[in-house]
Amino acid sequence: MHWPKTPIERLQDFRPRFCPWPQCSQHRRSTPGYRFDRHGYYSTLRRPKVPRFRCRSCRRSFSRQSFATSYYLKRPELLVPVAAGLVACSAHRQLARSLGCAPSTVTRLSARLGRHALLLQSLALGELAGRLAEGIAADHFETFEFTQDLPFGVLTLVGRDSWFVFGLDPAPHARAGKRTADQEARRRARPVRPRRGGYYGSFHRGLDLLVPLAPEGKRVIVACDGKTQYLDAARRHPARRRLTLEVHPNPVRGPKGSPRSPAALARDRALYAVDQLHALLRHSRADHKRETIAFGRRLNAIMERLFLATVWRNFVKRRSERRPDPTTPAMRLGLSDAPWTWRQVLSRRLFPQRTRMPRVWRDLYLRDWTTPVLDTNTRHRRQHAA
Repeated sequence: MHWPKTPIERLQDFRPRFCPWPQCSQHRRSTPGYRFDRHGYYSTLRRPKVPRFRCRSCRRSFSRQSFATSYYLKRPELLVPVAAGLVACSAHRQLARSLGCAPSTVTRLSARLGRHALLLQSLALGELAGRLAEGIAADHFETFEFTQDLPFGVLTLVGRDSWFVFGLDPAPHARAGKRTADQEARRRARPVRPRRGGYYGSFHRGLDLLVPLAPEGKRVIVACDGKTQYLDAARRHPARRRLTLEVHPNPVRGPKGSPRSPAALARDRALYAVDQLHALLRHSRADHKRETIAFGRRLNAIMERLFLATVWRNFVKRRSERRPDPTTPAMRLGLSDAPWTWRQVLSRRLFPQRTRMPRVWRDLYLRDWTTPVLDTNTRHRRQHAA
């Protein structure tokens, strides 16, 4: 996977390869022969002499900054510390106090970083098409939006050997467990959320994502627990002949510290990669602690932060910090030759019109997965901002 190390703001002899305006016919193309004209420079207190250009096709002007992840930001120096802080168990208000900015600034940067991570993950999947050579561990990471009355699972697809996180998919579902009469009345009074298939639809979409990654004629091996929705989704999937489901039902376990049964050992071995990811998310994300006041209010915002954690897990964080293993999951798959830094992750701006992504991911990018219990659900419809 070709991804530059140097941030675009530091390039002296920068030459655009396409027009950044989505309405231009040269936006989706990327050729060395892209025709443009030099259009002078502009300077700011932070960036002296930023070159400008004019597209010969649409006659609109743009600058080198149009291709940077920090496009339109008044404080671009906050991107890297906010990204690092969000995966280091810092909440938005904690980051704002440390960085000397408003909490709303951290919230907006979190959304921008999540959208960038979603596009980068889509780019990585495009590089892996037809190259999947390992089994997948699949399970839902349970959390909730706004209140415990609105739980949802996030399907996590993790490579059993590489620990690479291939994809995420949300699955809103009804609240389980016992409820008092007051809790049930409160739940019924809330607006109805669109389920979009629940566990069944989420697992079905996950299989849609995995099948194109396998080489032609090869089967996709997916290890999961015994949820009936998983079995039904695999049985009814159009590519079911290319799927092999390894089912490991969750066994009854004894008291903490008691020896595990053979069924429990087999289940833990098969799903270790995904269980380890879930433990890492609980440990390193403030909004997913068991007891927290930093929980997410909107499903879409939670998914954006999870995509940021996914890119961190795949490209930045080493597989193990206890053992002397300097490789990352992306290195195991040949996507990179060294661990990335946050500056490298944010070295280029990605454009949604130039990136192929699953339909659900596009809905998440546009913030079309709303939380009906809230009065305001801002969509992402800006044409010129990231």
